[in-house]
Amino acid sequence: MFSALAAAAALAAAPPAPSPAPSPTDVKAIEAVAYDYVDGQLEGDPARVARSLHPDLSKRAVEIGDPDEPLGLRRMTKEELVELTRQGVLKTPRDQWSRSVKVLDVTGDAAVARVETPWFVDYFHLGRFGERWVIVNALWHPKPRTAPAS
Repeated sequence: MFSALAAAAALAAAPPAPSPAPSPTDVKAIEAVAYDYVDGQLEGDPARVARSLHPDLSKRAVEIGDPDEPLGLRRMTKEELVELTRQGVLKTPRDQWSRSVKVLDVTGDAAVARVETPWFVDYFHLGRFGERWVIVNALWHPKPRTAPAS
């Protein structure tokens, strides 16, 4: 007699089935959202940045150096990021753009992507809501800023 407990144990011991490759349509849609985020900042286009973000965005960076806060995080909301874009904080002439987007994983309505520019690296958690992908969480790492070559 094969019990439910034995069946559960057999399932738990079986290796997980590999995730199917993400569809090219999903990859293109996720890349488009990530480029709206980064290119919108580089263009100084707050509307483009805003449309890439979930209203409850959680954007964070690891903050090291405060001995009273060993697990410190710098936090930013959607509204703060859109306002910084409006102010043109990362606005950059197009001939100086260097950026990339790599979709790392897609499972159902969840995805992970990596975005890199000369100024930062972002790791995104994206969610699909209906047919629309948006950035829900972002963990970013600032790169050291260097003076432009003369």
